[in-house]
Amino acid sequence: MDIIHLLPDSVANQIAAGEVIQRPASCLKELVENSLDAGATRVQVIVRDAGRTLLQVIDDGMGMSEMDARLAFERHATSKIREAQDLFSLRTMGFRGEALASICAVAQVEMTTRRKEDETGTLIEIHGSDVVRQEPCACPVGTNIKVSNLFFNVPVRRKFLKTDQTELRNLLNEFYHIVLVYPKVSFTFVHNDEILLELPVGTEKQRIEAVFGNPKKNVYTSAFVEVKTETEMVGIRGFVIKPENATRKAEQYFFVNGRYMRHPYFQKAVQTAYSGMLTADYQPSYFICFDIEPEAIDVNIHPTKTEIKFADEQTIFQILMASVREALGKFTLAPTIDFDTPNNIDIPLPVDAPVSRPQVTVDPTYNPFHTRGTIYPDRPQKNWESLYEPFSTPQETEIPNIEHTPIWQYGGKYIFVSTEEGLLMVNQHRAHAAVLYAQFMEQLTQTRGAMQQLLFPEVLLLAQDEMVLIGQLLPDLKTIGFDLEQLSPDSYSIQGVPAQLAQQSPIPVLQHILAQVRERGADTQREWREQIALTLAQNAAIPYGKNLSEIEMRDLLTRLVALPQYRRTADGKTIVSLLTDDELNKRF
Repeated sequence: MDIIHLLPDSVANQIAAGEVIQRPASCLKELVENSLDAGATRVQVIVRDAGRTLLQVIDDGMGMSEMDARLAFERHATSKIREAQDLFSLRTMGFRGEALASICAVAQVEMTTRRKEDETGTLIEIHGSDVVRQEPCACPVGTNIKVSNLFFNVPVRRKFLKTDQTELRNLLNEFYHIVLVYPKVSFTFVHNDEILLELPVGTEKQRIEAVFGNPKKNVYTSAFVEVKTETEMVGIRGFVIKPENATRKAEQYFFVNGRYMRHPYFQKAVQTAYSGMLTADYQPSYFICFDIEPEAIDVNIHPTKTEIKFADEQTIFQILMASVREALGKFTLAPTIDFDTPNNIDIPLPVDAPVSRPQVTVDPTYNPFHTRGTIYPDRPQKNWESLYEPFSTPQETEIPNIEHTPIWQYGGKYIFVSTEEGLLMVNQHRAHAAVLYAQFMEQLTQTRGAMQQLLFPEVLLLAQDEMVLIGQLLPDLKTIGFDLEQLSPDSYSIQGVPAQLAQQSPIPVLQHILAQVRERGADTQREWREQIALTLAQNAAIPYGKNLSEIEMRDLLTRLVALPQYRRTADGKTIVSLLTDDELNKRF
């Protein structure tokens, strides 16, 4: 009995859609790229329910004839290439002819389109690869395509979509990948009848400011310097952030011939150019465009077309690294000393003044490895030797009964406790953060956070993707003690804060929360609650350098040992460390 058979076209299209259309953001990418390939100068994106109910793209491009409108939804139907060799001379965003066929296989699609030379346009409606109707219609020049009820016939795929806030963030991120590199095209993004982004035609710098900063103040882009290099192999242009303005939250974008790409190798080139300028936990933001002959790259590697192979990556690596270094060197803010200009420092020097030898007092008995100092004011002075070997993290050692155990503070950072196994050292900031983390998690679970009203409310300005994210976190932020009220499409008024943060500015704390949730990819309520609690705990914990009374130290340790897990913080950092008697004896 024969068991191999051909799949129906509708099933084959659904399988193909699984690679091309993974979520609403994939659909947006394909439709907007088609608009740009059609020569559009104005593109409007209308979304409802984060793309589940509706995703509509309207453009003023060249439009299509009646025959082209019908063929556009067939698999492998494309106007971009005619033969395999054309893959190596591509200057368009799309080329495979799979996008529209994949979309209509898993959604209900309605499209109206008209060319400039035609008096009437064409309306075509397709549900799950089945053509419902096709007829002439009156419509403006360009194309208007509506994608409704995405994955209506593939309920398993629809079930795996994330929350509306998460899908909206993905939509905006995909939108950014396109609008940043096409500043000569105006874009509008509308979600649930609210305009989230309205981007007029401008320069690349204005477009970056409009997306990530405040276009009225030019605050964001003032932290960047321009990169511009032209070689026979590649042209490199864009902007990189000044080292002093780098943050933990980095916006990193590569584009090649107008197409967004991910390229870890080139990312390393940029990081190498910043070598020695940034600390380990800071990343440089950049927006870098490559202009290169299409024959020198291969974009036909991955269905999303974001992984691109270059013919000579090593040479471009060196050019990119040198370009970024040159840009950072040109705009360095370090003052220079002009050795050719006389009298830079005008200090009168007496000509006949006698020169005397400086007197230096030396203590021949001083040994830097045996320092004397008061560790605790109520205790006798002790000699301590520099410790070369790291402390061991206790596994079975328990903090003893705090009530009668000797305890003291060192350096405003550590609390020492004498135990039977040796000397236990506790990081007081991390210990307090662990205690607060448990409290905040309990408040989020039981919805009973304490709030402190601000005498003077503060205004938090956010980018659109951050506005979407804070909307997702808003119920939990209010539970924990934040009183937030939306002022405008890009700002919130902060009128109250958690009681533990009453002495701090809430704006950096909220910005840190948003950055952590986004960087950690927290999608579930449990995950973002953990990030909220952790960030608040770290900001509200006892700062390093604060001297504690003996009562305060004992109270902190008592609360610490009451936790189920007190040896490490929620993000895995060591809180307690043991210096055993054996390790102590080796040093004498």
